[in-house]
Amino acid sequence: MSPALPTFFCLGLCVLQVIQAQRGSFPKPSLQAQPSSLVALEQSVTLRCQGPRVVDLYRIEKLKTKEYNDQDFRLIPRMKINDAGRYRCSYQNGSHWSPPSDHLELIATGIYSKPSLSAHPSSAVPLGRDVTLKCQTPKSFDQFVLYKEGDTGPYKGTKRWYGADFPITKVTAAHSGTYQCYSFSSSFPYLWSAPSNPLVLVVTATPSQVPTEAPPPTTELLEASRRPSILPTTKISTTEKSMNITVSPEGSSPPFGFSHQHYVKGNLVRICLGAMIVMFLVGLLAEHWHSRKKCQPHRIRAVQRPLPPLPLA
Repeated sequence: MSPALPTFFCLGLCVLQVIQAQRGSFPKPSLQAQPSSLVALEQSVTLRCQGPRVVDLYRIEKLKTKEYNDQDFRLIPRMKINDAGRYRCSYQNGSHWSPPSDHLELIATGIYSKPSLSAHPSSAVPLGRDVTLKCQTPKSFDQFVLYKEGDTGPYKGTKRWYGADFPITKVTAAHSGTYQCYSFSSSFPYLWSAPSNPLVLVVTATPSQVPTEAPPPTTELLEASRRPSILPTTKISTTEKSMNITVSPEGSSPPFGFSHQHYVKGNLVRICLGAMIVMFLVGLLAEHWHSRKKCQPHRIRAVQRPLPPLPLA
């Protein structure tokens, strides 16, 4: 291969990069905060700029202050109030710069005392119902945000005096999770309060969605066999009602298997035994009543006698 070919190839690549830069075809980089863009005071955070694989120079700058460093990362070992603000990054290839990245808002938290977060009517919400998360603070802040663990962006609520409401209509299983809210002033948008105590929202199944099936006819037999046996009273109607039970023939397969047959047979034995006891008691009562009737002495009917004559005057 001729030694002029690699030189020609590099020259063509440089010309191509210049043409792409002139046309504005450089892809813009991305700027991220690790581990998070919400940084408590005195905690560390790293800003990292990501672009193409071949880059001559990276630059991370803080807006309004015109501070910058020509690296693909910026380490903040201990978060201060002055570190909060908006950042962006870009890269350079040759003499041309890429478009800037999207703005990154670095927030300092823990500047003010934490607000309180509550759920109304309850933190356990049936599926499809409505719930309102209320963020309240004793100070007159005019901005409130709500974060859900696992989500990247905040939720905006309805602001009111000393608090904000975050309504959630027709909750689903995706709304379950841990929530926290912050309060701050619009005059200092990058200085927030400490986060509220975590609120766990639980979405439960509605009673209407729980499958309700009619119990099989033999369920009453199964429950009756598990109850303690009670001797029937002298009411014959109760015995007749308990005897009115339909039992499947022996050839049919019971729905509950061998254990169900065992319970049914045991229950039938108890019913027959109870019926025999009732018949025996009825016989005893009849015999006792008949014997009392025989032993009762006959009453002597009073004889009507004429009254004695009145004495003469």
